[in-house]
Amino acid sequence: MLRLRLAHALAAGACALALVAAGCGGDDEPDSGGASTTSAPAETTATSGGGATASAEGKEVFAANCASCHTLADADANGSFGPNLDEVQPDAATVEAKVKNGGGGMPAFDGQLDDAEIAAVAAYVAESAGQ
Repeated sequence: MLRLRLAHALAAGACALALVAAGCGGDDEPDSGGASTTSAPAETTATSGGGATASAEGKEVFAANCASCHTLADADANGSFGPNLDEVQPDAATVEAKVKNGGGGMPAFDGQLDDAEIAAVAAYVAESAGQ
């Protein structure tokens, strides 16, 4: 748990620095960035630990790393830098690619969040935003 909290703190700090350096947002269109991913890891993670557990983990990861930039009603997040996820309604594969690789002003979280955390937040965002 300490490792997870440390990773969240580091990721939040990295996001804050990236916001200052590049600005986050303005890109309401999902950016494929040339990345090709499948939604299988997100679906596997979301169902392997039980939907409620995976959703709770995804919501926790979102709150710690994404809510300061993005709006998502289910998370009571009203970020103003990144796209409003309730409006964009990205699928899990799009969220996973964006979280891993960044793009459009968003920092990459690959290496700051592990694969399970990325898959959990991708599944949570897609489910919460209406996908």
